[in-house]
This record gives sequence, C-alpha cells and structure tokens, in this order.
Amino acid sequence: MIDSARRQFAAIMAGALCGLASLPAVAQEVKWPVKPVRFIVPFPPGGSVDPLARLLGARLSASLGQQFIVDNRPGGSGSIGAALAAKSPPDGYTFLFVFDTHAVNPTLIPNLPFDTVKDFTPVMLVGTAPMAIVTNPAKPYKTFADVVKAAKAKPDTVTYGSVGSGSLGHLTMTLVEQAGGFKLVHVPYKGGGPMTTDAMGGQVELAIGSVAVLTPHVKGGKLRAIAVTGDKRSHAIPDVPALAEQGYPGFSALAWWGIFAPSGLPSPIRDRFHGELTQALNLPEVRKQLTEQLGMDLVVSKPEELQKFLVREMERWGKVVREHKIKPE
Repeated sequence: MIDSARRQFAAIMAGALCGLASLPAVAQEVKWPVKPVRFIVPFPPGGSVDPLARLLGARLSASLGQQFIVDNRPGGSGSIGAALAAKSPPDGYTFLFVFDTHAVNPTLIPNLPFDTVKDFTPVMLVGTAPMAIVTNPAKPYKTFADVVKAAKAKPDTVTYGSVGSGSLGHLTMTLVEQAGGFKLVHVPYKGGGPMTTDAMGGQVELAIGSVAVLTPHVKGGKLRAIAVTGDKRSHAIPDVPALAEQGYPGFSALAWWGIFAPSGLPSPIRDRFHGELTQALNLPEVRKQLTEQLGMDLVVSKPEELQKFLVREMERWGKVVREHKIKPE
C-alpha cells in the first residue's frame, strides 16, 4: 500500500515537472522586447508606409517601454529594404512594413535576392485602400465613360500618370484598358509628388494614385476625381463612384499595407507582437488618423490571412506583368 502511494506521488511529481517545462516559453513571451525594435520601411519618409510605421512605433513604445525605431531603406520599389529584412535574425527585433509593391516585385524585378513567400513570417494585413483616378478640373472628363469615349475616338492620345512602371496604378489601368477595349498612354513618374504636380498643371490628362495622396487636392478643388478602384466607394471621397459602378462590375484593385518578420520568428513573439498591434489599431485616435489621413480601410488580419492575401495578389498582378510584358524603369 505504501509502494502504491509512492508510485502515485511520483506520477504526480512527474506531471508537475512536465508542466513546468512549458514555462520558459511563457517567460520568453513575457520578456519580449528587452531592447529596441527596428521597423524597416523600404520607402523614404513621407508617403503612407512611413507614417504608418511611425504611428504604430510610437504607440508600442508607450505600451511596451522599448524604442521602436523606423529604419528607412528605400529603393527598388521596396525590394532593397525587404532584402535586408529577409537576411535579419528572426529574433523579434526586426520587422518589415510593406506596401502593395511587395506582391508585384517578384514578377517585375528579376533575380530578387529573397523568396517573397518563404523568407518572411506574416504578421498582419493592416489595411487596404482604393486608388483614385483624377484629372485637372479644366479637362473635359466628368466620368470614366468620358475617358473611354475620348480614348476610342483618338487612340493613343489620352495620357495618364502613375507613380512608376509596374506600379499598382499602372497595372490597374492596364487591366481596365483591356476590359474596356481602349488604349491610354502611360506616363510613369518617380513618385506621387511629381505626378500630382503635373496632373494639377494639366501636363497629363489623368493620374492614378492612392486616395491618401490625391484626396487633399480633390477636396481643395485642384483635381477632380472621376473614379475609385475599389468595389465600393471610398469613405475619403464618398461622392466619387467606383469603377464597379461605371461599367466594370466586380472590378477591384486595392493598395495595401502589411507587416512581416524574417522567416523563423518564434510563434510566442509573433503572437505577442500581433496582440500589441491589434490593441494599438483599436484605439479610436489611431483608427481616425489612418482612415482620415491615409484613406485606409482597416483589416487588422490574422497572420495566416495576410499570407493567403499575399499569394493571391502575387498571382493576380504577376499574370498582368507577364501577359503585358511590363518592365521596371
């Protein structure tokens, strides 16, 4: 009987020790971060990715007591910063903020030094936003149908600007031209600033860019928006009909913002970081800033949802790049 009691006691102790074996993982989660965290932004200051990273970094610094430092590494449509992130240790102290170019670059740019799908750990799809198609108010285009009519009447005369060859705006207009059976003349710019300046000055007939960049000029009367590229209207400019309402049913092309880490990031750290991001993005003042200033529709996805979204975007836009033989500048 004594031996039986001893065996039961030994079994209980063994179970307790097994339970204790899991504690280091919990402790590891609690201890992160213990030093400054780097947010790689593969674009210059300004734009939309940089202010998103800075806004979230400030909120996380306040809640976690460590610095979250934005490291701008522009170039190659975001691929230079992405390459740096891919080679960084997966220790929870380097994260990558990306824009929609992240899904286009694998097809557009040959010989990328990383695998876009395999070399990153997905964290969160932060949000999406439609693009706006705009024109100078003195131009004759009141609707997108006016653009199509003019382009068909005089092929290869109606120009439009985008932020670059192979940009999401360029690829979107390529799809729309194909669907509508008309042809525009693409004028690639090196960024939203010069494109917007020329659109306001009438040097190009049209321009396509993010609602974040173009909406202030639309509201200021310097540009007229004739369409947005989502499947519904944008809350930033709700009077502007979507292309889906103007003869392209079901059409949608969205800019997007996501956060990744180097491949191999431990799940406890990813889960902790994801939870902190979610809390920050649920703050009313943060949501207001992102929706009003960047025209963003917040998604705040789970990690696996970002991965599925990325693969779908790569397949869709990669096909456009290949079929139309689009090359980077």
